[in-house]
Amino acid sequence: MSAYIESKVKIFAGDSSEYLAKEIAMEYGVDLGEKKVLHFSDGEMQPVINESIRGDYVFMVQSTFAPTDNLFELLLMMDSARRASAKYITAVIPYFGYARQDRKDKPRVSIGSKMVANLLTAAGANRIMTMDLHAPQIQGFFDIPVDHLESNTIFIPYLKDLDLPDMTFASPDVGSTNRARILATHFQKEMVICDKYRKRPNEVAGMTVIGDVTGRNVILVDDIIDTASTLCNAADLLIQKGAKSVRAMITHPVLSGKAYEKIENSKLTELVVCNTIPLKQKSDKIKVLSVAPLFASAIRNMHEHKSISSLFIN
Repeated sequence: MSAYIESKVKIFAGDSSEYLAKEIAMEYGVDLGEKKVLHFSDGEMQPVINESIRGDYVFMVQSTFAPTDNLFELLLMMDSARRASAKYITAVIPYFGYARQDRKDKPRVSIGSKMVANLLTAAGANRIMTMDLHAPQIQGFFDIPVDHLESNTIFIPYLKDLDLPDMTFASPDVGSTNRARILATHFQKEMVICDKYRKRPNEVAGMTVIGDVTGRNVILVDDIIDTASTLCNAADLLIQKGAKSVRAMITHPVLSGKAYEKIENSKLTELVVCNTIPLKQKSDKIKVLSVAPLFASAIRNMHEHKSISSLFIN
């Protein structure tokens, strides 16, 4: 009878998240798995895993921001791993795209995040590991385990080192109130809300501040910054209302359109983001914090059947 061989951890990267997967693999203490993507002349892709993964715990790292090829590459990678007899496949998705389509808020629209959940499961994922879903209830769209990591684990130590006096936390809209409240509670500080309304997607029609920010160093908290209109409008309004300074802690830097220009021209002192999505250009106002140590720890705990929640900061 052959001796029992313990399953190894193999970490692979999608092309758009290779920069992050390399960091995660280094933090974990393994080499990044060997893989390449073949391209047909019409643009069709075919990921190829160039090493044996039979009986291994395989972690596929890929954020699913635009273009949709990033999502489809992840699906094909997991399908290839399943067909190569991997023991357990985890889709590590630092930024979960389509999470803003989490409900049917008007007639005849898709629920994109549910459809993506179905696709990931059908492609072979046994588990999902992600960070700061736009709507936490998206975890319920999956019939497989979801490890939902929190960026607070990264932002809280940074804020402690910053050691700002007269700190107040703010939500740039009603939807991110709970995120701001968690940090305000942790630091035992006050919280305010910037209430906005839209005429159409990505366009803010108006905004008001609920609460007093006079003489305060304000920290705006949210999960996604896309066009930056909401955040920059909130920062400018908070300064008008008497705030001493305005910083923002945002997990996922989508930063589309004229976002970088808006940030440079805004009253923001600093925008702190995670590297779940690579920046398209540099900015003196943008500080990037790495999620690699947190994901590496989560992968280790998952493989060793230890608690994931032990990594959170309460």
